Amino acid sequence: MTVTNAEEYHDPILYDKENESHAPEIPFLLKWASKSNGPIIDLACGTGRITIPLAKNGYELVGVDIHNGMLEEALKKAGNLKVPIKWVEQDCAKLELDLKSSLLYSVGNSFQHFLTNEAQDGFLSSVNKHLEMSGIFIFGTRFPSAEELLQPNTEEYWRTYIDSDSLQKVDMYTISQYDSLNQIQHYTTIRKYRNKDGKIVDEKRTNISLRYVFPKEMERLLIAHGFEIVHVFSDWKETPISQNSYEMVYVCRKAKSILGGINNGHKRD
Repeated sequence: MTVTNAEEYHDPILYDKENESHAPEIPFLLKWASKSNGPIIDLACGTGRITIPLAKNGYELVGVDIHNGMLEEALKKAGNLKVPIKWVEQDCAKLELDLKSSLLYSVGNSFQHFLTNEAQDGFLSSVNKHLEMSGIFIFGTRFPSAEELLQPNTEEYWRTYIDSDSLQKVDMYTISQYDSLNQIQHYTTIRKYRNKDGKIVDEKRTNISLRYVFPKEMERLLIAHGFEIVHVFSDWKETPISQNSYEMVYVCRKAKSILGGINNGHKRD
């Protein structure tokens, strides 16, 4: 399976070092999990950052990701859970699972990895196909504010963390360039590794492209794919959406089945 636009995920251990401690989605998803029946599907699950904690709370989980290396790391991390997780290597825009669920979710702004209209249609059609009628679909994506889109295309400091293995200080910088015609932000992330004297001893760069969707555009997109929008929040703490939001968290209900998917906004038999 060919995986593109995935430099940030080639090193699953590094991904966990930078992301695993940050999991604001868990309380929110546990609340919705308590209302669900049967298996819960985590789309673009990565290394199981959210999948594993939910399984540890006794829920039956199916974790789907296109990246084999991320799934291998997830399998190692999961260990011997009382309720084992089923890990599936598939493209979430062409999903073919043997089940339907009352709850599907996708976190980590994974929706932004579907760069074209066709890829977005494929993903949302896959969700609709695998969701029971009146089932819930939850996902988050970055809010396309002017501040977010018009980031400088020069190297800009982002944050610093301490590598848990080497104990080196790692300074992270970003360079971004927004393609307004395609609504795609091209990011370069630069990691500068410093020794105990503060001297830079190594530098790594990765690139990723992310699609941005505006709120009214998202509303039309979700309705066209058979979803009713139940809530839109600006974070996983259920803060109301506003002009100053950095994220959009959607809670959607399947209102109708879309036979054969979407083609230019029309139902296809």
